[in-house]
Amino acid sequence: MIDNHHKNLATFIHLSTFSRFVVPFGNFIGPIVLWAANKNKSEFIDQHGKQAINFQISILLYAIIIGTLSVPFFIFKLFRGMDIIDFHGFNNFHINIGEPSPLLYIGGGLGVLAVIAFIIELALIVKASLSARDGNSYNYPLTIRFLK
Repeated sequence: MIDNHHKNLATFIHLSTFSRFVVPFGNFIGPIVLWAANKNKSEFIDQHGKQAINFQISILLYAIIIGTLSVPFFIFKLFRGMDIIDFHGFNNFHINIGEPSPLLYIGGGLGVLAVIAFIIELALIVKASLSARDGNSYNYPLTIRFLK
């Protein structure tokens, strides 16, 4: 039987990832601090802490990959044809970029993918915290197991 205190700690480990909206890198600091302080109290807490940390590291890795794929598409578009940019200055502010290239569509598609992945990440964190609250184990999908 899992104690209510252990369920609450596991739930807060998952929910502490939302601290990134207040504290830089809070999505790593919060779960690591809560997990490190309480991992010896219960196997349940240890498992949920590892899952939360592994998921956040995996999300960071996926974001870096998507970012490194999408940024060059925008840079190639901007610097490929500098003659299509028409800038008149600040007196009569006017910018004319020209027609978009397929590279811009690919980069924009990767940006949309990143936004969708962010929304899915938030939903998975809520689902994991609800699972911890109910005393069930939860494994995030597409998570690389850095901590075993």
